[in-house]
Amino acid sequence: MLKKDPEAGQTAKRKLPIGIQTFRQIREEPYYYVDKTAYIRRLVAEGKHYFLSRPRRFGKSLFLDTLKELFEGNELLFKGLAIHDQWDWSVRHPVLRLSFGSGNFKESGFLHENLMEQLTAIERRAGVVAESVTAPGRFARLLEALHDEAGQPVAVLIDEYDKPILDALEEPEIARANRDYLRGLYATIKDSDAHIAFSFLTGVSKFSKVSLFSGLNNLIDITLDPHYSAICGYTEADLDVVFAPELPGLDRDTIRAWYNGYNWLGEEAVYNPFDVLLLFRRRVFAAYWFETGTPTFLLETLVEREISSLALDDLLGSEELLSAFDVDHIATEALLFQTGYLTIRRTELRGGRMHYRLGYPNREVQQSLNESLLNHLTGNPSRQTEHSARLYDLLLVNDFDSLKMLFGAFFASIPYQWHTNNEIANYEGYYASVFYSYFASLGLAITVEDSSREGRLDMAVLFNGNVYLFEFKVVERVSAGAAIRQLKERDYATKYRGRGEPIYLIGVEFSRETRTLAGFEVECV
Repeated sequence: MLKKDPEAGQTAKRKLPIGIQTFRQIREEPYYYVDKTAYIRRLVAEGKHYFLSRPRRFGKSLFLDTLKELFEGNELLFKGLAIHDQWDWSVRHPVLRLSFGSGNFKESGFLHENLMEQLTAIERRAGVVAESVTAPGRFARLLEALHDEAGQPVAVLIDEYDKPILDALEEPEIARANRDYLRGLYATIKDSDAHIAFSFLTGVSKFSKVSLFSGLNNLIDITLDPHYSAICGYTEADLDVVFAPELPGLDRDTIRAWYNGYNWLGEEAVYNPFDVLLLFRRRVFAAYWFETGTPTFLLETLVEREISSLALDDLLGSEELLSAFDVDHIATEALLFQTGYLTIRRTELRGGRMHYRLGYPNREVQQSLNESLLNHLTGNPSRQTEHSARLYDLLLVNDFDSLKMLFGAFFASIPYQWHTNNEIANYEGYYASVFYSYFASLGLAITVEDSSREGRLDMAVLFNGNVYLFEFKVVERVSAGAAIRQLKERDYATKYRGRGEPIYLIGVEFSRETRTLAGFEVECV
């Protein structure tokens, strides 16, 4: 609970737990803490072996540390929390915790060395003598010895269970070797079930059970369980109650637009904690979470698979696709969802099978991912930044003559090899996606392929009290006016007239032959 300032009668500010993953430190010092212990009570009551996938920096490590302190029976740390009066503090369990959060797992053999060092450290603290030369053998021996010594079964906690595989994805042979090595380790949990009170594995990705958990088929996956959707992350109520002292001076709707929106089938979406804490510290809206990880592998995968940026905000995936993650097969939907760049917008039942409609969770991800895509495609971040700033300025004053010149510069910024080496460059979608990313990188309100009775509009942009409707076409050498004609013939503007704002039809045509902007027409209706 937050302390009250006796003089002001207000809730006093506390320290922001930025980067702190130690439950004891947060509880013993005056840090803000969002109570997640009610989830633990439910987990223990309903099962024994659990798995949770969440993107990076969502509080998984802190949750595991909370479990550690709870099973070790450190009651004072839980005073005032939801679980305190529902836990038997007379029982103390030994805890075996492993973490693969650091190290160079791209190096062949490093995983084995890293794990052996962790097991040696645990054995030394527990006074256990290793009787096996294999990691699974030492793991099993530790569980048995800890159980015998304490008279209580062990709580097994494994953090970043998948990092040795993810870090090595660009080296497939090493990634496969790491995967197979971990499969043998995790199978020990099932074989040693009699010595285990509770187990919890966390990571970013959700590898298929066949590839990684074939020996642990009693594992309960709570990744998409609505009851646990907010087990990591902050809810709206958390911001309004726990962090109330930090809110004055910040617009609540803007906080929501920038950082809320992650959903794992729960009743409400959640915020990324890292974003929220950095916002409260710096008082400036920025892409804090996105900038902590460079999604180079993700960008290269999207480009290699010719995934248009226009499609990212409306992908459809099945439950099988969202879990289809392995070294030799990484579904695009799974990659984007599990890493946090897309989230579940809604569910759709089709033919008795559940499908998930995916989209950007918030402005931070939409804006930053598209900016990164542009940098990756154009290879010139400074020029891209200049173009984006110019686009914003021209839209403010509706300078369409200059906008035409800028669009020509957009087109010219696409490297020659992208025209010649990529089949997708022959279609409107490729060029449209480049232009879309420029708008999306500014955080503007955009709708792509908006449906009407007459067809699907390529892109609608709402900005500064205006509506801009875009149609993109690939033509021969000379403009044929097809883009602007289609906008008028299909009367896309009708859907937006009720807004009472100026509507601009903008037809953009690209020449397949000359690889230049062939046509640019604007009409206000």
